[in-house]
Amino acid sequence: MAPFRVSPWIPALFLAPALAGLLVFRLGPILIALVGGFTGTTLRGETTFVGMRNYADLAADPSFWSSVKVTLLFNLLVNPFQICCAMGLALLVLRPTRGVALFRAAYLLPMTVSIALTSVIWTILLEPSVGPVNGVLRALGLPPQPFFRSEDQSLATLILVCTWKGAGYWMIFLLAGLLAIPRELHEAAAIDGAGAWQRFVRITLPLMRRPLAFVLVADTAINFLLFAPVYVITHGGPAGSTALLMFEAYQAAFALLNHGRSLAISTVILAIIAVIAVLELRLFRAAHERAG
Repeated sequence: MAPFRVSPWIPALFLAPALAGLLVFRLGPILIALVGGFTGTTLRGETTFVGMRNYADLAADPSFWSSVKVTLLFNLLVNPFQICCAMGLALLVLRPTRGVALFRAAYLLPMTVSIALTSVIWTILLEPSVGPVNGVLRALGLPPQPFFRSEDQSLATLILVCTWKGAGYWMIFLLAGLLAIPRELHEAAAIDGAGAWQRFVRITLPLMRRPLAFVLVADTAINFLLFAPVYVITHGGPAGSTALLMFEAYQAAFALLNHGRSLAISTVILAIIAVIAVLELRLFRAAHERAG
């Protein structure tokens, strides 16, 4: 009896819908942004090729560089803070303590709320005059805080809101990495007299390099594309303190009707994400090679 042979085209047919979706909804918009950054719109609404003019205008625009600075500062602070919180939550959930199921549900609850609704909820909670958070501060004898209405506090408050929303999501990936670490390694180290901190530094962190690298790169990409909280809560203010690049791209497209400028900003964001992702992966790879 002849062996049953599967045509090599069968797997391709099953993958075709996913690949088509990837091309249309992922790679397609990237190509549109890359090409559209070299175009402009005339007063009659016609699209024309303008070469590098959009990028030259961005390079000469102080508000664009201010947005770049705010975006880089935001990511420099929010990414490690979110990952540290996610790692802490994963370590807490990993411990088989009483009520851990309730804690797991509480940590994952923010994931069920859309980012737009999250923005509305925190706008109400942090309202300086009648918001519940300032009500608690007053009850404790502490002065109320302006939060999003302060140039000094707005970016830090945005980081806290994004961390509340995202830490539970990244905890899932880190928890999967923690569960993959053999318990025998920790048990052997404990028998040898290693404390909890020593086991974490010498065993957990080295074996978590790959999950941490994935989470850091993915978290960086998502936070560079952050838009909804800025649009719903701050509109880039006060005084441009939360004017992230994605909000600037939106303003260029829908407020200024300058789609070429908007696509040029999107291309800059894509380039920055790509460079930072490569640097992060190389850092983790170099650390892994030194450890090996």
